[in-house]
Amino acid sequence: MADIAAHITGNVWKIQVAVGDSVSDGDEVVILESMKMEIPVESDDDGTVAEIKCEEGQAVSEGDVLIVLE
Repeated sequence: MADIAAHITGNVWKIQVAVGDSVSDGDEVVILESMKMEIPVESDDDGTVAEIKCEEGQAVSEGDVLIVLE
């Protein structure tokens, strides 16, 4: 299991994956919006999306877990 966390405080603008999707190291999984800029959050590992712990429009803080991989 691996967690993908927000690396900046902002709002979840778009979730690019669904539960069950396979992702590779470097794939964009979520796009955050902060200070009117779109900031991609990339996977650090290969795996399958086990859980999405955020919703589009949700405010998140640096370090909050957004996606769980298995």
